[in-house]
Amino acid sequence: YALYYSRSPIPFFRNDKGSDRMRFDPDSTRYKKHIGLYVFRRDFLDEYIKLPMTPLEKIESLEQLRVLENGHRIKVINTAYDAVGVDVPEDLEKLENLVKEGKLIL
Repeated sequence: YALYYSRSPIPFFRNDKGSDRMRFDPDSTRYKKHIGLYVFRRDFLDEYIKLPMTPLEKIESLEQLRVLENGHRIKVINTAYDAVGVDVPEDLEKLENLVKEGKLIL
């Protein structure tokens, strides 16, 4: 189950002493890429929309934190699947180009 969500790498290593310092390495097994597919029951969604934004949700701008801060759980799984995120119009253009170039099959 998820412990926390962040827009920054977790964990953040603040020890800055020589070789003890661990730097962010996206290829490291310490870090996981987040692919968000959320499935909720209707009764939970009816409750969720009534919950006010929480402090951590406001800080990180991540609605999953509202779920966690209100005592609910979010199950997470590991997958070998990789996804291309589409969050802004430019991302959609990049995705369309990948498909046109045959580098990605939808």
